[in-house]
Amino acid sequence: MKTIICLFNLKPDADLDAYERWARERDLPTVNGLGSVERFEVLRSVGLLVGDGQPPYQYVEIIRVPDMEAFFRDVGTPAVQQGAAEFQAFADAPVFIVTESL
Repeated sequence: MKTIICLFNLKPDADLDAYERWARERDLPTVNGLGSVERFEVLRSVGLLVGDGQPPYQYVEIIRVPDMEAFFRDVGTPAVQQGAAEFQAFADAPVFIVTESL
């Protein structure tokens, strides 16, 4: 099992409400509907556990993927590619990290 973590901020001109509506109505159902994805979550950062200031990223996505080969096949479909293009219109230099449990 791999877990993909995506860390990102919205672009300066992106509308926060429009992004969150898009994430709830389009992104979450699309990605969670992929056969290769066990679970997909989008989390909004609300603060730091220790210390003052703002978290370095506004949003965190967590994608649990049992089979990366199947995942790469799924993300090549037109529906997912369309969603990826829409995501790129909102997200400012997202960082995708592939992880696995110890």
